[in-house]
Amino acid sequence: MPDISHSSLPTPLSSLLKENDKRNDDIRRTFNPITGEGSIGQRATLTIADFPITTQHVPQEMMRNKLVRKIKRAGSIEKFYTTLTAGTGLTYDDSERDKIIEQLIRIRIRHDFPFWAALLVKIHPKGGGEDVPFILNRPQRTLIEAYERQRTAGQPIRVILAKARQWGGSTATQMYMAWLQLVIRRGLNSLIVGHQVDSSVEVEGMYQNMLNDYPVRLLYPLGAQFSDKEKKYVGTNTPHIHLVPQRSCKIKIGTAMKPDSARGGDSALVHLTEVAFFETAEKKKPADIVRSACSGALPNNPMSMIVYESSPNGAGNFFQKEYDSAKQRHSIFQAVFIAWWQIEMYRMPFKTEQQKRDFAQRLIDERNNDAQPDERHESGRYLYWLWTTGATLEAINWYIMQRSTYFTHAEMASEFPSDDDEAFTYSGNRVFDKQLVNRFRAACKPPRFIGELSATADDGPQALEAITFTEDQTGLLKVWEKPETDPDEKVNDRYLVVVDIGGRWAKADWSVIAVFDRLYMIDAEPPVVVAQWRGHIDMDLLAWKAAQIAKWYDNALLVIESNTIDTKDPRRVLDGDQAYTVLNEIAEAYPNLYARRQNEDAIKAGAPVKYGFQTNIATKPKIISVLIKVIREHLYVERDEQCLDEYLAYERKPKGINVFGAIEGHHDDILMTRAIAMQVCFYEMPTPTITAITHHRHTPTVISEATL
Repeated sequence: MPDISHSSLPTPLSSLLKENDKRNDDIRRTFNPITGEGSIGQRATLTIADFPITTQHVPQEMMRNKLVRKIKRAGSIEKFYTTLTAGTGLTYDDSERDKIIEQLIRIRIRHDFPFWAALLVKIHPKGGGEDVPFILNRPQRTLIEAYERQRTAGQPIRVILAKARQWGGSTATQMYMAWLQLVIRRGLNSLIVGHQVDSSVEVEGMYQNMLNDYPVRLLYPLGAQFSDKEKKYVGTNTPHIHLVPQRSCKIKIGTAMKPDSARGGDSALVHLTEVAFFETAEKKKPADIVRSACSGALPNNPMSMIVYESSPNGAGNFFQKEYDSAKQRHSIFQAVFIAWWQIEMYRMPFKTEQQKRDFAQRLIDERNNDAQPDERHESGRYLYWLWTTGATLEAINWYIMQRSTYFTHAEMASEFPSDDDEAFTYSGNRVFDKQLVNRFRAACKPPRFIGELSATADDGPQALEAITFTEDQTGLLKVWEKPETDPDEKVNDRYLVVVDIGGRWAKADWSVIAVFDRLYMIDAEPPVVVAQWRGHIDMDLLAWKAAQIAKWYDNALLVIESNTIDTKDPRRVLDGDQAYTVLNEIAEAYPNLYARRQNEDAIKAGAPVKYGFQTNIATKPKIISVLIKVIREHLYVERDEQCLDEYLAYERKPKGINVFGAIEGHHDDILMTRAIAMQVCFYEMPTPTITAITHHRHTPTVISEATL
C-alpha cells in the first residue's frame, strides 16, 4: 500500500494537502439531526437513561424548560416520575413513561428545526423515487442557521438568498415556514410568490406533500381531542388559498405575472422565489410587486419572515440591488450566498493518491499564471483562487470537468457562481483582476470619525472661513485620519483631494470627494486614503464643500473632475444652476486649485487657465491604465470596501477597445476619484518635502530627504 502521509512532501504541497484533508473532514463531519450531534446552533448534552435516545445534543434554549431541567437532574424518566408522585399512590408504568416521552419530543421539536424535519417531514428526492426523511444538507444548514440566529434573538427574520442551483434552498425555506406555522405559533399566514405560476405551485406542492404524512395529533396541544381522519389541508372559495384548520393558518400562492394574486394582506410569512426573474407586469415593477407581497409582514413583529430567494440573473435588477444593500448592511435583510463548491454533489474524487498530489502541485505551480488555455478552461490563477475561497481539490477537479462543457466563463458562472460577486457580475470583460483587488481588503476598516464640516457660509469665499468638523453619525464625511499640522514644520504637497461630480437627485450618480495622504511617499511608501465624502448635492455647493475639505487638510491640492461643469448644459442654466462658473470663483478664494497643463502656444497666446481635470476619450484610458498598474502592484492603501466593490463591477464595454464603465446596476464614482488621484499623485505632483518653519522673517529652509 503506498505511503499516503504528507510529511515527506515539499512544504507548500504538504501544507495544501493537509488543508485539503481538513476541508474534507469538515464535509464528512457527523451530522445526526436525531441525536443532535453536529447539528446547528449552540448545543447542550442531555442524558436520560430510559429515553429512546439516551444521549441527545439539544439546543441550549431547550435546557431552560423546567420539565427538561428536572428530568436531567433526575437522570431518568422513572426516577423523575417516582420522585414527583411520591406519597400519591400513583404507579409508574409504560403509559406514564410514553406520556412524558411525548412531552419531551414536543418540547424538542419546538426548539430544534433539524430534529423536527428529520423526524416528521418527508420530501420527494430530486432523483426520483419514494419520499425520504428531510435531512438537511450542508448548504441547507447554513441557511437555517441564518433564520435561527434572527428568530432566537427575537428579531424579524429577513434574508436575501442568492444561490447556485440544485441544493434545495426553496425546500428548506418552505419547510422552515411550515415549522413556524405548525409548531411555533398558531395563526401565522404565509404567502408564496414565484416568477411564474409553475414555480409557486411547485413550492406549495412541497407543503401539501409534507402535510399528507404529518400526524394530526401534533397539530393540537397535548391531550386535546381530535380525529385521525381530519383534513389537514382545506381549500377555500378563493383560488390558491388553503387552510390548515387545526392551526388556524392560511397558505396562499401568487405569481409576479399577476400582481393582484401576490398581495400580502395578513401574511406574516412571505417566501418570494426566483425574484431575479420577476418582470414588470400590469404596469407594476418588481419592486412594487415585492412590497405589496410583504405588506403583512410587519417589521416590528419578531414572528414575521420575509425571504427573497433566487438564482442570480445578471446585474441591475431589483434582486441584485437588494442583495448588495443587504451585503453592505444598509438594510435589515441578511445576505446569504451559497457557492457551487459548498454543494456536496459538485466534487470529483481522484482515482489515486498520486493523481491528487500531481493535481495539487500543478495548482501551486500555475497559481500566478493569468493565461487562459482556451475558451473552455480557466487560468491557473483562477483555479488557485477557487482554492483560496475554500473549495477542495475534489471540487476544483469537478469544476474543470464541468467548465469544459461551457464555451464562456459567463455561461458557467451564471449556473455555478463561485462567489456572490461573480454571481451578479460574471462578465468576461472585467478591467481589474479580482484577486489583485481583494488584496486591498485587509487595510479597509470603518472610519474613525463620521460627520460634516461647517464654516461661516456654504458657498463663496466665506465657505473657507472658520472651518470646523462636527461628529454626526448622519453626516456624509467619513474620516479615517484627521489632518495633521505641525507649528514647527510644513509638509509640502502632502494632501491631495479629488472630486468626481454626480447629480443632485437621489437616483443620479453619486458625487464623491476623496482625500489622500502622500506623506509616506517621502520614504517610498504608498499614499493612503484618509477621508471621503459621498452624497447628492448641487454642483456649485459640491465644489465649495470640496474646497472646505481641501483647506481643512492643510490647503491640499484640489482636483475637480470638470467634465460635467465644462459641458455647460443649458438645461442646468435654466434650472438656475450656474455651476460652470464656480471653478473660477474658487480659484480666486483658494490658492491650490488644480489647473490643466497648457501647451506653449496657448501660454504665448495668453489663453485663460483651465481649471479642473477633464476625463475624455484621450485621458480616460490613460488614467484607467494607471489604475490597473497601481492595483496590480498594490501602490496605495484603500480604506473603503465600497471602492473595491466598484473595481470588481467595472468592465470594458463592447462599444470599443478603450470604452470603460460600470456594469449595469453599479456605480464607478469612487473608482474615478482613485483613477484621477493615482495619475496626479504619481505623475504630476512632486514628492512631498518638509520645510522647517521659523518664527522669524528669514527665508524658510528646505529640508531634503538626504538631510533627514
